[in-house]
Amino acid sequence: MRFIAKTLMLILLFTIVCPIIGHADEGPAVSAKNAVLIEQSTGRILFEKNAHEKSNIASITKIMTAIIAIESGKMKEKATASRKAVYTEGSSIYLKQGEKMTVEDLVYGLMLRSGNDAAISIAEHVGESEEGFVYLMNEKAQWLGMTNTHFDNPHGLDSETHYSSAYDMALLMQYAMQNEEFRKITGTKFYQSSNRDYGWKNKNKLLTAYYKYCTGGKTGFTKQTGRTLVSTASKDGMDLIAVTLDAPNDWQDHTDMFEWGFKNFTMEKMGKKGQISISLDSGEEMRGYTHEDAVYPLSEGEKGLIRSDVIPVGESPPAPDAQVVAKQIYYFNNEPIVEVNIFQENLAEKEISYLVDFVSVLKQIFRMDSNG
Repeated sequence: MRFIAKTLMLILLFTIVCPIIGHADEGPAVSAKNAVLIEQSTGRILFEKNAHEKSNIASITKIMTAIIAIESGKMKEKATASRKAVYTEGSSIYLKQGEKMTVEDLVYGLMLRSGNDAAISIAEHVGESEEGFVYLMNEKAQWLGMTNTHFDNPHGLDSETHYSSAYDMALLMQYAMQNEEFRKITGTKFYQSSNRDYGWKNKNKLLTAYYKYCTGGKTGFTKQTGRTLVSTASKDGMDLIAVTLDAPNDWQDHTDMFEWGFKNFTMEKMGKKGQISISLDSGEEMRGYTHEDAVYPLSEGEKGLIRSDVIPVGESPPAPDAQVVAKQIYYFNNEPIVEVNIFQENLAEKEISYLVDFVSVLKQIFRMDSNG
């Protein structure tokens, strides 16, 4: 009995110390010290390794520099290269002091060739000073929920208080990829500025040579930090974001993470847009309408773990002009994962009717003009 009791105690202790991790499988083996793989539209973490640990990040910093520049509305303006920009150490697009280049071209030089001189020129023009621009970077990081991030500069050269985490950088890339202009730039293989008689080839070899499903990303390296990489890939209707920090074999790490993700997960349609029945608190039934499908990345073994509830909101019954009358919430393992607004069906029909009427009026106007 004493032996059995000791054995049971050891089994219990092992279970507490080494909990079973539910996943599609154990995940890919990576060389990186820190890594994460997320699905882009939902942000679901599919794989992670020390993903929330603070670390130096090198030039993947420039993703933040690029998106702030794009959102500034100053892409067509010309920035003048300062002495500080020209003499910034590290990778360069070889600006000359006093040279004028559009912010747009500087962002291409930043993202494709990782120009530190481009980073300073952008910062000084968009933020009026490097310090002013860094303030904007940290404000944006805080707004995005990048809780393990602090920026000291726009290029990523090493500093004790310049750091992020693999997960935070995935959050940043998820946000940036919502911007059409950013997607275009990060997915560009070759670009030529009007200031140059030669072109810039993208340093991201996953995009240019190694992985056909790659859609963009940003490389990084310093001797102290090692190799860092953020990349994106799309296949079979699913968009993934991979991040590695301090990864000696980052090209292979990203390829393996993407292949593992595409093999083990699919975007499952949990609910289709269209009509839906709503049970009101008054006991009445009413019809609603959803404008979007509910999708979520799931492994084969997870598909049976989804349930949903329809929850009325506001008055019951809703006012005639109420827009959102209920929410359909989907749960995975009893945790909410997707929330879809349900609109009054008659209101949705009215909106369509108004649109049809508006188009008819426009047609009448154009006919009158052509007859005149």
